[in-house]
Amino acid sequence: MLITPIQQAFFKDITIFASLVYLPHGVRVLATWLWGWKAFFALYAGSFLSDLIFTPEHVQTLLQDALLISIAVGSVSALLAFEVLRLLGRNLYANGTRIMNWKWLLAVGAMASVINSVGQTYVYSGVILPDHALPVLATYATGDLIGLFVSMLALMMVFRWIRLFSNPNRGD
Repeated sequence: MLITPIQQAFFKDITIFASLVYLPHGVRVLATWLWGWKAFFALYAGSFLSDLIFTPEHVQTLLQDALLISIAVGSVSALLAFEVLRLLGRNLYANGTRIMNWKWLLAVGAMASVINSVGQTYVYSGVILPDHALPVLATYATGDLIGLFVSMLALMMVFRWIRLFSNPNRGD
């Protein structure tokens, strides 16, 4: 209701593909951190329903052939990033602990954003005008990173608020 109309005014041909503030990327990263590979199914279902509900019908018709593949790419991007880092010796999954390392989750989110950006640009390469390919890729990457940052910032504030108000010795 806020970001999309503003983005649409300036980047009409890009907005159909990517958002400059894509909050669900934070959900992808956190869900995968907590549930590992099992998060894929919930992320896929959620993305499918979201596209079904919120994507205008003319856009669904235009992107019909690539939409399911696009949903799969987005749903698997965080899992691929976590797995690459795990293969490099950094297992960053929650693994029973809920202690979160924000810096590493942002790094995983950045890697997942690159994976998603490249994947989405490839999936939609038959629909994206050639001179818009790089701006679409940059918008995906930027939107994912901003969305992840905003999601994590909001969660940190919520967790801090919960800790503050659940402490009986807070000194009111």
